[in-house]
Amino acid sequence: MELLRVEILSRLWPIACRSFILGVSNEKTRRGPSRLPFPPVPDTVLIVDDERNILLTLGRALALEGYATETASGGKEALEKIAALPVDVVVMDVRMPDVDGLTVLRQAREARPGLPVVIMSGHGSLETVRQAFKLGAFDYLEKPITEKDKLLAAVRNALRMRTLAEENAVLRREAGSGEMLGEGASMRRLREIVHRAAASEGRVLVVGENGTGKELVARALHAGSRRREGPFVKLNCAAVPAELIESELFGHEKGAFTGAITARKGKFELADRGTLFLDEVGDMPAAMQAKVLRVLQEGEFERVGGGAPLRCDVRVIAATNKDLHAEVAAGRFREDLYYRLAVVPIPVPPLRERREDIPELAAAFLAEACEKNGRRAMRLDREAVAALQSHDWPGNVRELRNLVERIAILCDGPEISADDVAAVLPAARPPRGDRYREGAPLKDLLDEAEREIVLAALSAHRDNMAETARALGLERSHLYKKLRALGIKRGE
Repeated sequence: MELLRVEILSRLWPIACRSFILGVSNEKTRRGPSRLPFPPVPDTVLIVDDERNILLTLGRALALEGYATETASGGKEALEKIAALPVDVVVMDVRMPDVDGLTVLRQAREARPGLPVVIMSGHGSLETVRQAFKLGAFDYLEKPITEKDKLLAAVRNALRMRTLAEENAVLRREAGSGEMLGEGASMRRLREIVHRAAASEGRVLVVGENGTGKELVARALHAGSRRREGPFVKLNCAAVPAELIESELFGHEKGAFTGAITARKGKFELADRGTLFLDEVGDMPAAMQAKVLRVLQEGEFERVGGGAPLRCDVRVIAATNKDLHAEVAAGRFREDLYYRLAVVPIPVPPLRERREDIPELAAAFLAEACEKNGRRAMRLDREAVAALQSHDWPGNVRELRNLVERIAILCDGPEISADDVAAVLPAARPPRGDRYREGAPLKDLLDEAEREIVLAALSAHRDNMAETARALGLERSHLYKKLRALGIKRGE
């Protein structure tokens, strides 16, 4: 009776649609252009079955509920449509003459890991159902489907699950994947320090090269603290012009300066009862350092153009890629502010010092890149992983993430070889064949090579002496002597 009602309604549907369109057209003539927004694009359901009447019946039932439908009469056609069309969910029979449903399920999940598949069968054994769920099926419906509500509930739930998975993926990407990956000794030590520091209220200074994941550490500190339910507010001190940073930090009153047409809260107010992350704090202008120091000491500040002091309860986490000891010595950073910020200093190791973590990081970034770019699942073979581990990674984890995404976009897969990696890796070292010169003593050749190496290291670390010395395995005093001996000046 239910299916008969669906059949009758499906025959009346075109008439109803035509009447509705004519009615809207007449109304538009009377009232002028419509101001209604465009309707949302309907979700597309692919129905796969070798019985034509089932395709028609289920297609009409779903169309009446507003879904767009595509049909396939076999497994091969289904795979072609999954690859070519923006399908949102698949409803598929298990037994089909060309390619059975379980095979299609496995290949569809490999090609599009996030695509939900609902399996149907009139002959399904418990083993078939178990195998379907093992391969990633979202739900199972027993044929014949006499209750439309069961079909609609399965499709709605599958779409809801897909939406939640996509939202979670976006949130993970926005949070920098949300997890500090790696099981090497340096990462285990870093996680232990973060765990201990998170439980306290002490201010933290996160130190490391560009791309090592300093913001990820800051977010982990916030997530593990008593302030986790409060806001996490970020300010990149290097990205804000010097004349605007005070307004960014403390806010301003209406009319405080040209363009201040309304009052505005600053980062300290927005982060009240939460965490304020001051990224690239080493680039903060000297005039602002004194004002930030006052907030850290007294817990109060004033908006630009305001007179009344405002109080805030904020935990400050700062990060920098600079050697703040050297900045203090050079007079570019306040010593008292440094000691206020660095209650708990946390160094983040560069990627070249934890190469054992590269396989796990690369695999995670590859899965993320395939999902983000709609590519089928890929994997790195052993030689490809070795090629990644041999690179020096001046851009650290950020460089690795970007390079792996480039591989996912440019390579056909499903297996990525060392040649694929070599095609996208930047040249690691200059050619060595021209080192020898006729008549030149070995000492001079070695000095020249050493000079090039030291200059390259300084460039990679932006003239940061502490980081360059650490990367070369030298004491900082030894590095200074080496620069003098080789005739290298800072900034060359």
